[in-house]
Amino acid sequence: MTALERAIARPAPVRDFAGRSPLDGLDRRSVGFVDVLAQSVAAVAPSAAATTMILLVSGVAGDQTVLSVLLAGLVALLVARTVGEFARRMVTSGSLYTYAAKGLGPVAAITTGAAILVAYAFVAIFALLGGAHYVLMLLQRVWPAAAGPGPTILVLLAEGIVLAVVLVRGIRLSTRLALVVEVISMAIIVSLLVVLVVTIGPLDVGAILPAAGLSPTALAAGTMLALTAFVGFESAATLGVEAHRPLRNIPRAIVWTVIVSGALYILAAYTQVAGFRALGLDLGGSGSPVNTLAARHGLDGWGVVIDVGIAASFLACAIASTTAFTRILFALGRDGVAPAVVGRTHPRLHTPIGAVLVAVPVVVVVPLAVVAAGVDAWPAMQAMIVVSAIGFIVAYGLVCVAAPVFLRRIGELTWRVGATAIAGAILLATGLAVYLVVEVLAGNGGVWVALALAVALGAAVAWRRLRMRRVASSIGAYDEPVAAQVLGGVAREADGD
Repeated sequence: MTALERAIARPAPVRDFAGRSPLDGLDRRSVGFVDVLAQSVAAVAPSAAATTMILLVSGVAGDQTVLSVLLAGLVALLVARTVGEFARRMVTSGSLYTYAAKGLGPVAAITTGAAILVAYAFVAIFALLGGAHYVLMLLQRVWPAAAGPGPTILVLLAEGIVLAVVLVRGIRLSTRLALVVEVISMAIIVSLLVVLVVTIGPLDVGAILPAAGLSPTALAAGTMLALTAFVGFESAATLGVEAHRPLRNIPRAIVWTVIVSGALYILAAYTQVAGFRALGLDLGGSGSPVNTLAARHGLDGWGVVIDVGIAASFLACAIASTTAFTRILFALGRDGVAPAVVGRTHPRLHTPIGAVLVAVPVVVVVPLAVVAAGVDAWPAMQAMIVVSAIGFIVAYGLVCVAAPVFLRRIGELTWRVGATAIAGAILLATGLAVYLVVEVLAGNGGVWVALALAVALGAAVAWRRLRMRRVASSIGAYDEPVAAQVLGGVAREADGD
């Protein structure tokens, strides 16, 4: 017997490992790279964003729409690389909340957690409303009476049932369903966009660089609004505990989501801006720009297929966003920041059932209440996405600040990583200030909803911080190797093993 064989057969005791991980209960190491990538891609919902967000961006940026999308992609890539610095060093379900805790401490962590929870909740609400909006557009082709609050509420209830079932059943079902939906939807959208680009004709430089010159204010606001098409790219980090080889697969999934989505958005933005310029039409005046272009170029038959793809993409986005919401809420529960009940997991399915039972009613009841109050889906979506965008940008900015602090503390800060993080933080802060001013002047009620939430959450954070001094040091728990995973591992007595 060799020395190695003897060491394996009779390993020396290795003490001081815990008997259980702080995030014990989730289905550990159950999903691979494709599933992790599907989570981020579905949360971004590139198929839906390529056909809806471009319309919103054009209303702010005008002829600078394509340039705004390009700059938003660069900002998203800066943030993605910064988030990746954390993701390749620790495994967690808390994502940005945990990262902020390790860099900036409890107050920043709770603030980041509150911001990202609001962001995911409102983007899920946005997606459910978007799915209902496009389903009704499909129904109205064969049943013109399918309009108004009644049918919308029925569609929202159906979406809510699907959402609840998928989240309770487990992460593999949700990620694989999202993957199939997004692959089909993206194939449909890309095929149509390529056909439209060929049909439109030669490259229109004016659609990319406006001849009238640049407006810094409109460009900054357009860039921040375009950034909302990318938000959710980091949601793969919420599957850290459940992912196979998470330190490698999660950073890759985050960066590739931004790259793939960015390429699609640039193609979509150019196609819509150039297509409407060629037709002499106003892009902002169209309810569904891609459908309008398809009809004008004799491709009206694509309209039904496009709407099916967009509706499915919105549902996948709602599932992925709520999945991320539940994992972060679960981490907050395990840390003692949120009630312990949200840190419970299902004993057989290994899903965060406590968080699911809180999250699903929130993201389903809000759009139902909005529609029941007589608000149409599209204006409601415009308000919801503003609230979500502000939450994401605040959370991204705090993590960009936290990264250099964390890396310096562990002796791994480099000038390139520091410059990337600082540039991301500055661009996010500047862009957010301009974006808020533009949206206030435009009369978007979402800004005031976001402000009210910020005040309420700020008070809650301050109150919670005063109440939890004893658990402040435990905030930001992440998945750790346990005794059973270590050769010769012996659990600490405190764990009762």
